Amino acid sequence: MAEIATIARPYAEAVFRLAKESGTFDAWSEQLSMLQMIAADSDMQRLANDPEISGEQLSTIFMSICGSRLGPDAGNFIRLLIDNGRISALPEIAEQFEALKAKQGGVLEGKVASAFPMNDEQIAALAARLEAKFHSKLSLSVEIDTALIGGIVVSVGDEVYDASVQGKLQNMAYALKR
Repeated sequence: MAEIATIARPYAEAVFRLAKESGTFDAWSEQLSMLQMIAADSDMQRLANDPEISGEQLSTIFMSICGSRLGPDAGNFIRLLIDNGRISALPEIAEQFEALKAKQGGVLEGKVASAFPMNDEQIAALAARLEAKFHSKLSLSVEIDTALIGGIVVSVGDEVYDASVQGKLQNMAYALKR
């Protein structure tokens, strides 16, 4: 997972800069969403992995599926991804682009994994504390992960805060092995 994120980062940053210069954040969001849906199609994946299909042919197929909904810059972008064999990174590129876009708008994306369901009050209180720490508005998504045993794990950007029982047990096990 970290490898795909590393591969996707320069592409996401390049698209972000291009969208910022041209003021086309929403258009890029729509186009990236469409491109990742097309790339996720099982027939398209089969074609992308077929050694008999050239990059030019695959680009033409993408362009014909998208039609006029794909701008010239996005067309060049998909050709670049295909030429570099990075079409599989499209979902991560789109996710990182959206994170950069949210950060630009002053809103950071955060993920909370909780061992137990959290009510709206708890989520609001956690969001308030995290917003004070990051000096930015946060949009939190919460998911249940019973493997944590208890507590939560919060991810905001590149930072991860592990306040789970599982994390504390792992730290203790590591300390005892040293």
